[in-house]
This record gives sequence, structure tokens and C-alpha cells, in this order.
Amino acid sequence: MSGLDKMKSQILEDANAQAEERIAQANAQAEEIQARVKAEVEEAQQRMDQKTKTAVKNYHERIASSCDMKRKTAILKAKQEMISEVLQKAYEKVMNLSDAEYFELLTNLLKTYVQSGDGEIYFSEKDRQRIPASFVEETEKIVASKGGKLTFASETKQIDGGFILVYGGIEENCTIRAIFESKRDEWSDLVQKVMFV
Repeated sequence: MSGLDKMKSQILEDANAQAEERIAQANAQAEEIQARVKAEVEEAQQRMDQKTKTAVKNYHERIASSCDMKRKTAILKAKQEMISEVLQKAYEKVMNLSDAEYFELLTNLLKTYVQSGDGEIYFSEKDRQRIPASFVEETEKIVASKGGKLTFASETKQIDGGFILVYGGIEENCTIRAIFESKRDEWSDLVQKVMFV
């Protein structure tokens, strides 16, 4: 082998050695990049899995909360309907009391609402026709104890039951319906305690 051939051979060996070294370096870099990409992909996958789990958990919690709220709303509505029904039946019972019981109730209302001074008392047509003499006498005693005077009005009012007191042009609505409405919250609370506690 001549010197030129030896040189060519040496150059080729050096070139091959450098090429193999570069290929090895490239392969090492490729493996490093591949490992890094794989780690990043796995990390991203874990983050996505966690986000998905969190989203699913939050969705289930919202659904459960919504269902619970709807259930509570339905229960509350049912309770309110039952309370309203009880109060309506109580109202009907009062409106259907015997004359003696009914006018005893009106006597008690009168004790609460009558004032001193001159006034008038109005009834419904139905009640005006059935006022017992004992109620008139009791009314006179109650009014006298307050130092006033109360005239039974000859005209009637369009009311369900009870009466309306008028003092100096100012009306005090003492109808059974008005009493029930003014006491509705208080009586609803009482009914609720009795029924649901």
C-alpha cells in the first residue's frame, strides 16, 4: 500500500469514526428528547386525568346539591300546603260554629278591639239577623268598661264573619278573615311545630 492509499484509508477511518461518534451523539440526544417528551406526555396525561377527575367530582357534587335543593324545596312546598290546608280548615270550622260559640268568639274579639269613645259596629247580613240578645247585653258591658258607646249599625257590610268597628271614620277590621290573615305567620309557626317537630 502506497502512502497515498494509507492516507486515504486513514482519512476514511477518521471520517467513519467521527460519523459513528456523531451518530452515537445524535442517538443519545434523540433518546434524551424521546425520554423528555415521554415524561412531559405522561405529566400532561396525569394533569388531564386529575382535571377530568376533579371536573367529574364537581359535576357530581353540583348534581347532588341540585337534587338536594329540589328535594328540600318540594318538602317545604308540601309543608306549606299542609299548613295552609290546616289553617283553611280552622277558618271553616270557625265559620261553622254554632251561634252560641260564634258569638262567644265575637265577644272575645270585641274585648280586644273595642275602644273608648263613640263608635259603630257593623256585621254581615247573615250575622246581623242572628245576633242574640245576650251578645248585645255583653257588648254594652264591655263598651261601658272602656268608657265608650257603641251603636249597632243598621246597615250591613259585605264581610264573611266577624265585625267592623268604626271610630271617627276610621275602620278597625275585625272580620274572621282579617284576624286569620293578621295571625297567619304566627299560627303557621304553631302548626308547623305541632305537625313537623
